[in-house]
Amino acid sequence: MTDEEPQWFYCLKHHTVEGPVGCRAQDRLGPYATREEAEHALEKVKERNAAWADDRD
Repeated sequence: MTDEEPQWFYCLKHHTVEGPVGCRAQDRLGPYATREEAEHALEKVKERNAAWADDRD
């Protein structure tokens, strides 16, 4: 991602997708390259957590 490309974030506080201006970084996941990627941020987190748990076992 470059500074010229739009960046999208998923706000954990409001459960919404935001652009570069929004809630504080501690309350957001991202940046994502597209709005759609940001919309699915929680799904990606669940997938990664499950994979991490499988790797631990």
